[in-house]
Amino acid sequence: MPTPLPRLAARLRPLPLLALLPLVAGCDLVVLDPAGDIARQQGDLIVISTVLMLLIIVPVMALTVFFAWRYRANNKEATYKPDWDHSTQLELVIWAAPLLIIICLGAITWVATHLLDPYRPLAENKQQTAAVAETRPLDVNVVALDWKWLFIYPEEGIATVNELAVPTHRQVRFRISASSVMNSFYIPAMAGQIYAMPGMETKLHGIMDQTGEFTGFSANYSGAGFSNMRFAVKSLDDAGFAKWVAEAKSGSGSLDRAAYLQLERPSEKEPARHFASVEPNLFDMIVNMCVEPGKMCMHDMMAIDARGGMGIAGIHNVHQIAYDKHAARGTGPQLPLPSAGDAGKRYVAAVCITPTAPNLKAGPAPVNPQPLTGAGLTRPGQPGKAETLALFENRGPVSRPAS
Repeated sequence: MPTPLPRLAARLRPLPLLALLPLVAGCDLVVLDPAGDIARQQGDLIVISTVLMLLIIVPVMALTVFFAWRYRANNKEATYKPDWDHSTQLELVIWAAPLLIIICLGAITWVATHLLDPYRPLAENKQQTAAVAETRPLDVNVVALDWKWLFIYPEEGIATVNELAVPTHRQVRFRISASSVMNSFYIPAMAGQIYAMPGMETKLHGIMDQTGEFTGFSANYSGAGFSNMRFAVKSLDDAGFAKWVAEAKSGSGSLDRAAYLQLERPSEKEPARHFASVEPNLFDMIVNMCVEPGKMCMHDMMAIDARGGMGIAGIHNVHQIAYDKHAARGTGPQLPLPSAGDAGKRYVAAVCITPTAPNLKAGPAPVNPQPLTGAGLTRPGQPGKAETLALFENRGPVSRPAS
């Protein structure tokens, strides 16, 4: 009967080749060999931190093997001291070496946390050349959709889906948000990842030092189409970027509110496409969650709340909106207003229009020490605008002459 050893040896023969796979996979590791200065500094931080930790890990592992071999049971030449329990010199080495490494790691991490802050413009980094610091940054607005990426170029007046093009040696200033769930915007060759959240705006600064084609993706799980939520990143020279912008402008398609609400619907494996024009301030509407016509923007709502709110008059200033997880917000049937006990989805209707700006700041409002009770307010469409406006501005009720 043939022995099973030859068959076992034949099955184990590919194992040495499998052991080489980690080394082969590291030949094109973009995290440690990126095309951007910020990503390169982050990669250097990873290498330095790993080396500092290995200064402790490697000696400990080596000494573990040495002690196991040196003081094995059948080694009669090893010194045997059953009553030994303390060594001041050994205690100093055991505690001092890790303490010094932790101090070094803490100092490096503290400095890198401030220098590589994603909100920090690259012109403030001493590592950047004067030419890069003096060049005007390229603004790109990023919106994470289900499950695709939208890029808006406000100065160029174009937008793209699942394709990002940037010029080399020019700072790129990203404003990032999301339409529904939280995602993570990540271009390993350019800069670190940062989260994209609905109703909020995060920022990221990056730069490309080399031309080429790279890949960006979402690093935070966001549903069924997450694995295909990738986009192409093109790093072009100035002439190539100008040509790319001209080609995008020469195409067809306009990204307005209606087109965005259609684009916002969940879809997977979306091909790259361009929009020749974009509605002004669309990104700010997305951040303020008021793309739907007639919906009050968050900055308007906060401005009203800062002045004391609308009182009883604002209770009825709502409209019904249906959310469909298979479509998008506002795409469901518009139902009638719910009753007082109905927990239906409703949104606040716009009562005024404030110019949308990225950094809109409301001025200080006078404070009324009296508690806000809504007394004297009237329903919309009824007489009493003077009283409503006065309470809205925290001035108190207005005395009207008797008719």
